[in-house]
Amino acid sequence: MLEALTIMKWPLLACLLLPGLLVYCGMHIVKREIIFVDLALAQVAALGACVAILMGHEPGEWQGYAWSLGFTLVGAAIFTLTRAHDHRVPQEALIGITYVVAAAFGILLLSRNPEGNEELRRTLVGDILVVQGGQVMKTFALYAVIGAVHFVFRKKFMLISFEPERAEREGVPVRAWDFLFYALFGLIVTSFVQIGGVLLIFTYLIVPACCANFLCDRMGPRLATGWLVATLGSIGGIVASYQLDLPTGAAVVCSLGVLLVLSGILSLFRKR
Repeated sequence: MLEALTIMKWPLLACLLLPGLLVYCGMHIVKREIIFVDLALAQVAALGACVAILMGHEPGEWQGYAWSLGFTLVGAAIFTLTRAHDHRVPQEALIGITYVVAAAFGILLLSRNPEGNEELRRTLVGDILVVQGGQVMKTFALYAVIGAVHFVFRKKFMLISFEPERAEREGVPVRAWDFLFYALFGLIVTSFVQIGGVLLIFTYLIVPACCANFLCDRMGPRLATGWLVATLGSIGGIVASYQLDLPTGAAVVCSLGVLLVLSGILSLFRKR
């Protein structure tokens, strides 16, 4: 038991401390009905990391983070400008195209790199098992600052996500607040991709929010339920990973998937 705690301490803390803000942002993403925006931004961040690797920077260096963040902010600007109510092409289609093109560019950039396949795998599924304490705490500190910004301006963020028509009627500069939302979201995504990869961040953002929507009607209970689901899924996945010698990130993703199925079943009984 002591050996397990020593090996899994930082992966476990990463999966317990960091998803709290992801679950909250997931509530906004699900309500906006742009489910794949987090996947697209995560892949754009991964593309920035691929560019940094191609320029000779090692994974984990600050240059890689800077390239990832720069690419993510460009993606945030694109998604801000393409949000409209009367567009001919759904924004979700543009988000999906962004994801596919970013993934294809990443493959092309690393195709001639001797370690390209390993880097592509790492950006997709992450390597949370080898995460270090300093990385976890720095990311948690960043998330605390972003969480504070969201708390201070929570009424504006909630308004543009949950009641965009009302926001426009009241003269709220929706595009400006949209860009701030996506820029902060880009910081969140860029930081977590370095730890858990694209699949894990997508799962933390969407699955707890969907579980909460299945089971609750109001925002407060939804947040509490989402955080509980993320916690249980993280613990279950990490325990299964250690006991069965499985990839940690993939195990957490599957654990959260099981909880989503159970939440869907419970919602059927709740309706009855």
